[in-house]
Amino acid sequence: MSYRERQAVTDAEDRKPRSDEARSAFAPPSGAAVDGDMSTTSEFAIPEGLAVPRAVGPESETTSEFAVPRGLDVPHAPGAEAEGSAFTPPSTYSARQAPTAFTPPNGIPKVSLTKDVPWQDRMRTMLRMPVAERPAPETAHRGGDDDSGPAVPRVLDLTLRIGELLLAGGEGAEDVEAAMFAVCRSYGLDRCEPNVTFTLLAISYQPSLVDDPVTASRTVRRRGTDYTRLAAVYQLVDDLSDDETAVSLEEAYRRLAEIRRNRHPYPGWALTGASGLLAGAASVLVGGDLIVFVAAALGAMLGDRLAWLCAGRGLPEFYQFTVAAMPPAAIGVALTLGHVDVKASAVITGGLFALLPGRALVAGVQDGLTGFYITASARLLEVLYFFVGIVAGVLTVLYFGVQLGARLNPDAALGVSDQPVLLIGASMLLSLAFAVLLQQERSTVVWVTLNGGVAWVVYGAMHYAGGISPVASTAAAAGLVGLFGQLLSRYQFASALPYTTAAIGPLLPGSATYFGLLAIAQNEIDEGLVSLSKAVALAMAIAIGVNLGSEISRLFLRIGSAEKRRAAKRTRGF
Repeated sequence: MSYRERQAVTDAEDRKPRSDEARSAFAPPSGAAVDGDMSTTSEFAIPEGLAVPRAVGPESETTSEFAVPRGLDVPHAPGAEAEGSAFTPPSTYSARQAPTAFTPPNGIPKVSLTKDVPWQDRMRTMLRMPVAERPAPETAHRGGDDDSGPAVPRVLDLTLRIGELLLAGGEGAEDVEAAMFAVCRSYGLDRCEPNVTFTLLAISYQPSLVDDPVTASRTVRRRGTDYTRLAAVYQLVDDLSDDETAVSLEEAYRRLAEIRRNRHPYPGWALTGASGLLAGAASVLVGGDLIVFVAAALGAMLGDRLAWLCAGRGLPEFYQFTVAAMPPAAIGVALTLGHVDVKASAVITGGLFALLPGRALVAGVQDGLTGFYITASARLLEVLYFFVGIVAGVLTVLYFGVQLGARLNPDAALGVSDQPVLLIGASMLLSLAFAVLLQQERSTVVWVTLNGGVAWVVYGAMHYAGGISPVASTAAAAGLVGLFGQLLSRYQFASALPYTTAAIGPLLPGSATYFGLLAIAQNEIDEGLVSLSKAVALAMAIAIGVNLGSEISRLFLRIGSAEKRRAAKRTRGF
């Protein structure tokens, strides 16, 4: 190949497009020369005529094409804040000297609750108010090591433990929240929000709008009826809420430990005897005589012992109620099979009075009426399970009794004694026995006994003498029980449960429940359902009446001006 031909081939190869491996995207365009050594620059390089002269230094500087020109550099202020969280409070913010918050056009009413009203009323009033409108608590230094006050986690733990004892003792959810709120405010913790459900307690505390909240919770796993312990917890909360009584955090923990370790005021044999007296007094209220009184008492005491035996073996409460309902029904059937001239229906009815869950029913309806629907649903479901257990135990005995030829007359217990004094005495004895079963303080037993007598007098005067329906009479009597119980609790600065729960004992629908079960056992389903519906209506009348009486007593609270009353109202509804 001649020289001319080789030169033509070389020129053709030079005109071919170069591959990616052969050239870089940052290679300088052809024809562009760079002074000095050949260097690799970007295609966005500044043209030679517009180049900015750079200062000569010992080392070359590599900068970004987005660098700010030297003349436009912004000087950094000395001591600038370091980058932090969005929730970090600014350096100029102070919680003690916070800026003025947003004020609605109509203004925020100034609320200053008087200290001469019980703490339950004051705390309930503030819980129903918006957080921004609540009066700030006074500075409290109880149990703290320095001026910062007590440790927040310890205060929240104490609050949850107190709420656990109250909820496990059968107190309503609103009252439990009021007690928890009172404990937090007594130690100077504002912006606390307690939350109570049937098995879970939670409380959240936020120091300010820019600080992270602190939240704690506690699960309620065991429940027990002891109104003496309940009254002691109320006394502790009352002392914590009193400004003149300085209770440190350590002292509050010590008193709470003593309350938990205290023994029940009544021994086991006293509780068994009280169960028998309750059943015997209830049998007298439905027309029983002395023999019926003794038989009902024996059946109730035997059922109580069997229930304690099942509890010791770890059986659930459903089976305990089922077993406890069998002995009174068995004794009534045995008396009928033995042709004993007694009212067997009165014996079975008296035994049912000792088992009906009136306390849980009242608490469940009260939670529903005050807006705690989850807790109310759980309590009412618990009542339903207990009631089904009682029905299962009684129906089992009645079914076998009917198969054996026992002819139980549903009208045998409808005749009420024409001796009002005897009936009033039986109602008071029933309330007394019920108070012992609830482990109440001896100082409250007399008051609740009198309250139970008043309830029966009102019921008897309206139903037997006035001819008013039993549902309306029961509601009116239960309303007076709730009213008197709330007034007595306000006078004693204590819970209203010890003054109301035992007093509603004479009003419980034991006879309607028994007649419904007996009709179902005799294949009279329609009559049985009607009687059971009547029992449910009476139970609801008791619960609503007790709550209505309590709310009526709160209508006349000495809260103060109209602004304070508007702040105390609930935000639910229209």
